[in-house]
Amino acid sequence: MKSGWIIENHRDMQDLGVSESIFNVANGYVGVRGNFEEGYEGDEPTVRGTYINAFYDITPMLYGESAYGFPDTQQKLVNVMDVQDVTIHIGEEKFSLFTGTVVSGRRYLDMREGKYVRLVHWISPQGKEVEISFTRMASLTTLELFTIDIEVTRINCQDEVTITSGVNGDVSNYTNAKDPRVASGHAKLLDMKNIEVFDETSLQIVLETNTSKLQVAATTVHQTTPAVNGELIKGEKSVMVRYAFPAGKDIVQFTKFNVFTDTRRHEDPAAHGRELMALVLTQGIQAAYMAQEVYLQHFWEIANIEIQGDEVLEQGLRYNVYQLLQSVGKDKYSNIAAKGLSGEGYEGHYFWDTEIYILPFFILCQPELAKQLLRYRYTILGEAKKRALELGHKKGAAYAWRTITGEECSGYFPAGTAQYHINGDIAYTYIQYYLATGDKDFIAEFGAEVVFETARTWMELGHYHEGLFKIDDVTGPDEYTAIVNNNYYTNVLAKYNLEWAASWYKQLAETHPGAWEALCSRIGLTTDEITAFEEAAAKMYLPFDEKLNIHAQDDSFLAKKVWDFENTSEEKHPLLLHYHPLHIYRHQVLKQADTVLAHFLLEDGISTDVLRNSYDYYEKLTTHDSSLSCAIYSIMASKLGYSDKAYDYFIETARMDLDNTHGNTKDGLHMANMGGTWMSIVYGFSGVRIKDDHLALNPSLPKQWKGYTFTMRYRQATITVEVNHLKTQLIVDAQELIHIKVMEKSFKIPMGKTIITV
Repeated sequence: MKSGWIIENHRDMQDLGVSESIFNVANGYVGVRGNFEEGYEGDEPTVRGTYINAFYDITPMLYGESAYGFPDTQQKLVNVMDVQDVTIHIGEEKFSLFTGTVVSGRRYLDMREGKYVRLVHWISPQGKEVEISFTRMASLTTLELFTIDIEVTRINCQDEVTITSGVNGDVSNYTNAKDPRVASGHAKLLDMKNIEVFDETSLQIVLETNTSKLQVAATTVHQTTPAVNGELIKGEKSVMVRYAFPAGKDIVQFTKFNVFTDTRRHEDPAAHGRELMALVLTQGIQAAYMAQEVYLQHFWEIANIEIQGDEVLEQGLRYNVYQLLQSVGKDKYSNIAAKGLSGEGYEGHYFWDTEIYILPFFILCQPELAKQLLRYRYTILGEAKKRALELGHKKGAAYAWRTITGEECSGYFPAGTAQYHINGDIAYTYIQYYLATGDKDFIAEFGAEVVFETARTWMELGHYHEGLFKIDDVTGPDEYTAIVNNNYYTNVLAKYNLEWAASWYKQLAETHPGAWEALCSRIGLTTDEITAFEEAAAKMYLPFDEKLNIHAQDDSFLAKKVWDFENTSEEKHPLLLHYHPLHIYRHQVLKQADTVLAHFLLEDGISTDVLRNSYDYYEKLTTHDSSLSCAIYSIMASKLGYSDKAYDYFIETARMDLDNTHGNTKDGLHMANMGGTWMSIVYGFSGVRIKDDHLALNPSLPKQWKGYTFTMRYRQATITVEVNHLKTQLIVDAQELIHIKVMEKSFKIPMGKTIITV
């Protein structure tokens, strides 16, 4: 695979935080930022962090004025113990990139082998010359395992090499009171529970969160070549082990095994950490490396994207997909946070980003992981039902806008709780998963219950007026327009949710009658209620402006004053950091795609003229202050034949973090945007749509490329799509009969291997 590395060859002290995010090492359970093991000198900007997905503490939510139903507390991802600390001395001189002479230095992320490597050729101030390599890995097969492998090569010195390795339990979360996207308080979240030293190579630290009382253990074991004894240095909140390698041998090797365990997954984290470490050590570091490489080989067989004619862009796309894999939760306790496990932006919360921007990749490339993400939403359904009651509903589920365990963590309800569309987003993705996989057992196992309960909430939230079903006082995806009546996006997803709830009710009765009867009995669902769903869906009000021939974003949006874009300087963006929300709400201005996003998700039944008019109207009002926006405008531009716009918007997304185009990569990577770049190719340039009974494609080729190739899964088939100037070709390996339409040409694909050329 070409473009399999992300390489940095220079050292810019202003970009340390950015590089720490870019070179993070994670596996969906544990994530470690790309800090230097030996630390920095002075006050360089840095966020030193290690995170466990869904491991949180509870902090108070403070208001100047509160009201009924406002959350009193929130959950916050915790920066856990730091196992990165490794210092190296050559004689009496400490290795540091900030002293002496760096003859050469580079670091790279190897996305084929799943390793982060840093290579340094260094001459000390006194002229001692060494080459040092640092290799990190977060195992994708043993999720609790994080390793650091170091090799020191003496070049023209024979001095003693001393390596001191530490585990530090005195850690804090990063805060920034000036940026609402970053936490502003509650930095100290952990208390020391226990420090235990087993021998001169093995140790364990157990920490406990202040309020949630969750525990996390880090079990660490060191191995050295040549074998030398370690000297233990134990503090109140940290442990260090010092190894002195005598002069004489050219190469010194040092491996640091770290196993993280926590009480959300392990009944006794300390005991389980020791047991798991023993198993890891019997296999060794090389076996762990081999397992990582094999895992990724299978992953890239489906996930790889090739761009003929732009290797830099191809690299960015692969990096984005790789980060999705690194960040996605792989158990029922976790999801994928807005920043993944690369930083603390948005406090590790899960949003609607997962459903609309990230799950499409997993549904079509890694359906097993997609199902796990969907299962997470089911595990927090109880909290969503409790929240619905708090909001005044008698039935149904109201999913939290931002959360870790299901409780609402948004303190600003106009742009938080009011975004009821998250219910529709979740239901929509459940349905998309089913259409893509044909997994009927999923409906019976837990899918139907989530779709039923979210549908119930629309019935509670909406009402009939002049013969139409309307939904008042909600906020759509555009957070620059809040608390409105009949947001088009919300209403059209509610309609879809209600229609499919009725469909699944009937289907489940036929395919899984026992499960259907048990579920209806348990949640009190009746045929009369299903009939009410169907009626509300049929009479759902979808605001439309006849004069402009567009779907209105909501009842009042088109009557507002248009924002003065001409006299708003670039320095005033994003608007949310420079203008009071009320000032923004009074204008026609969008933070991100709203109605245009609805048209992408649910295009059937809407004329091309309406799609085009809506796109043209809302595009000129959109600031793209959200990283979620450009991908959607790219996809819909492809749909409408705006090829130049499609490409320009796509380019805005493709290397957003690698090039730090939004200026905040230091806080963590933009995971939803990374999913959006994949969608821009698959749903945008290739025109993929998952229909009720077939898969549709309408490929186009950007003029800047010679061609592109990607692979996806649909039902029981693997499909490789190759597009170039001469043709579109699909290589289909199917295990059942499937239906595909390419440029409106219909193909019934039998079992076996089939090649379609258009």
